[in-house]
Amino acid sequence: MRRRHLVLGLLGLGASATAMRLAVAGAAPGNPDNKSEAMTDIETIEKSASEWKEILTEEQFYVLRKEGTESPGSSPLNAEKREGTFVCAGCELPLFKSEWKYESGTGWPSFWSYIDGHLGFKRDFKMILPRTEYHCARCGGHQGHVFDDGPEPTGKRYCNNGVALKFEPA
Repeated sequence: MRRRHLVLGLLGLGASATAMRLAVAGAAPGNPDNKSEAMTDIETIEKSASEWKEILTEEQFYVLRKEGTESPGSSPLNAEKREGTFVCAGCELPLFKSEWKYESGTGWPSFWSYIDGHLGFKRDFKMILPRTEYHCARCGGHQGHVFDDGPEPTGKRYCNNGVALKFEPA
């Protein structure tokens, strides 16, 4: 009898968690800063894990392909202040302009906007509470998460893994 109650209780918890995820995901904006949802003409890149491992460092592979997170304060891009463009470390698609970068105090490079059509978004439940993850629109590489605590004019904070980016000076 106890085993049946345990199983039924676990099934109930699983159903509740699934319902919560669906409700939250349904309410979640797919495009967190209300930019155009129009399809872009960016051609996507498909590679196998072994192909990615040939061109990425171990840490880049962990972040970009396994949706990992680098340690806060570990990226030299935190101190990058020159004029230029931040591009995806996997495929070099331009993602952020240097004038959108700001010091968030989080330990990761942060931006208040991105190049329209160059990021994709999805819900992430890895920390139990839902977050909005964003990735490169060309190669699908995980970049970071977007939060609603950034500066004006958008109020967004695109909190990026530095290892997922390369900087191209102007």
